[in-house]
Amino acid sequence: MKTSGFIFSLLLLIGTSSVFAGGFQINEQNARAMAMGGAFTAIVSDPSAVYYNNAALTRLSGFQVQVGTTVITAATSFRGPYGPGISNGSIAESNMNKKIFFPSHAYFTYQATDQIFLGLGFNTPFGLGSSWDKNWVGRKVSVDIDLKTFSFNPTVAYKLSKNFSIGAGFQYNLGSVMIEKSADVALLDEATVHLEGTNSKATGYTIGALATSSDGKKLSVGLNYRSEVKYEFKGTATSTIRSGLASALALLPHGDITAVLKSPAQLVLGVSYMLTDDLTLSADYQYIYWSSYDTLKVTFDDGKQNPIASARLYQDTYIGRFGLEYRMSSDLALRCGILYDKNPVTDALVDASLPDANRVGYSAGFGYKISESLNVDLGYLFLRFKERTITNSKVSMGTGSYFMNGTYNTAANLMSFTLSYKF
Repeated sequence: MKTSGFIFSLLLLIGTSSVFAGGFQINEQNARAMAMGGAFTAIVSDPSAVYYNNAALTRLSGFQVQVGTTVITAATSFRGPYGPGISNGSIAESNMNKKIFFPSHAYFTYQATDQIFLGLGFNTPFGLGSSWDKNWVGRKVSVDIDLKTFSFNPTVAYKLSKNFSIGAGFQYNLGSVMIEKSADVALLDEATVHLEGTNSKATGYTIGALATSSDGKKLSVGLNYRSEVKYEFKGTATSTIRSGLASALALLPHGDITAVLKSPAQLVLGVSYMLTDDLTLSADYQYIYWSSYDTLKVTFDDGKQNPIASARLYQDTYIGRFGLEYRMSSDLALRCGILYDKNPVTDALVDASLPDANRVGYSAGFGYKISESLNVDLGYLFLRFKERTITNSKVSMGTGSYFMNGTYNTAANLMSFTLSYKF
């Protein structure tokens, strides 16, 4: 393998090892849902049914519109590296640069007939990123990474009976990715390697089902499935030598590449139950087929370097969600929720692009009916990641250096705002 291919494989295969990890999955696509811990598959009764369960479109009459956004901030620290020959006094703590993300959502629904209901959604199912100081201890693993995906989701639902509906949808997704890290140059210098991949178009599908008790509201059971989506990024690699040895640029990655990434299929089963006319409980079990992300393959468009494939070995995982909604009046509803999200990445593959860990989320919010046509929802979610200490890392920190052993701590805050209008 050529030197440039080796360095570039480290950039892409290590730098993107967490691109589609749990931390980059954005489940928060509606303020009401987020306030209830995301336990929304069986209870959804607004245009976000396009995302959460398209069969529930049959609950929506006329023409309805919903728009909103979520503000996401996170703080991560890394203490390390740990390893032979490193004294406790020399172990430093590094902090990720603070970034703010604004994944947004928009949904449109229309009742075509008594049995047929149509919907169209726009959201960002995967995204976010991370940024560290360019001189930090793990710069040869990751400095900057930014992932964006956008999904357009036309859907249709059919009411088979008063108490049972089905739905189906098509996903048309666009994606882009930016990665930047440092790389060794013949052990004498460092280079900054920058990769941007765009022009990725991918397709998938969604299906849903909704069943209710004979009264149509007391008990509801919902099922939602989102298919795997395969992204093929077309990218360009550029390199910059930090100082001296400009001739070494020829050994560093440059030119066009193609990388294939898969986002996982997901199956969600939800149930909601009205304890009283004013109090509803809901629960979701979300199973995520992360094992489909088993290999990351990179090919070089110039044909002079062999394709590179690296095993990612992600594990299937799940999220448990519980929510509560209390209607204080005909205009005001209070909500809260809790969730547990099990991460898919083994200790050996955790890295600083977005250090993942098992997490617990606590949420709250409210909805207010401004008028018969206009409704506003607000939600807040606090995510606490379990402290994670890595002692068996396979992520190299650069030639002649140590592996990415150390302790990660992460917490995130999310605020969501959604407006709904019924014509």
